[in-house]
Amino acid sequence: GEPIGFRDAQNNPVGYDVDVATRLAEKLGVPVEFTDVSGDARISMLVSGQIDVAIANTSATLERAKVVNFSIPYNRAGLRVIVQKESGIKELKDLAGKKVVVGRGTTGETFLKTAVPDAQLVYVDQFAPDGVLQLQQKRVDAAIEDSSLLDYLATKNPTLVTLAGLYSNDPIGIAVAKGDPEFVRWLDMFVSDYIQSGAYEANYKKWWGAEANPPALNPQW
Repeated sequence: GEPIGFRDAQNNPVGYDVDVATRLAEKLGVPVEFTDVSGDARISMLVSGQIDVAIANTSATLERAKVVNFSIPYNRAGLRVIVQKESGIKELKDLAGKKVVVGRGTTGETFLKTAVPDAQLVYVDQFAPDGVLQLQQKRVDAAIEDSSLLDYLATKNPTLVTLAGLYSNDPIGIAVAKGDPEFVRWLDMFVSDYIQSGAYEANYKKWWGAEANPPALNPQW
C-alpha cells in the first residue's frame, strides 16, 4: 500500500520498497521483475522459489526466521490503529465489538487476537487497496497495520485518525529463502551502504515528506 509499494496510474510499481528493490537490482547488476504479493503469501512464495527476494514491508519475526533468512533492517515500523474520527474509539480496548480490518497472516492479526479478542476481525489479503477502501467507505470502524502505512493514510483522509502509541517496534528486513548465507551477508552489506550513503534518509523523506524523521537504524552488519 501507499507509500510502501503500490501501482501508479500507469500501473507501474512505485513506492519506498520499490525504490529499495530497484537499488538492489542496480547494485547486483541484474534486471528486476516485480511481483504483487499478499501479506499471507510472501513467505510461502520465497520458500517455494516463486520469488527470489521479498522487499515487502516484512517484519523480521522469530517465527518467520525459522523458514526464511532476513537481512539487517532497512526500515522499522510499529503496529498502529487507525479509526473513523466519529467512532468514539480512543484506545485499544475500545475496539471490542468493533469491526477492524486486518491483513491475513500479518503481525497485526496475531497481536489483535490476543490484545482484543472481542474485536470483529475483517480479513483482507491486501490492506491496500482492499482495507483502505473499507475504511473510506465506512464499512469498518478501524484497522490495524504498520505505522508507516497508517500515518500516511491519515494525512490523505481527513475522516480518519490514528490512535496514539505503537503496539510493537518491528525491524523490517529483506527476506530470502534459506540456503544461501553468502547472499544474506551481501544483503547486510547492501543495507549498511543504503543507510550510510544517505539513500535511506532521502528515500524516506521522498515518500513520507521532507519533515518526516526516519526511524534510527544500525548500519552494522
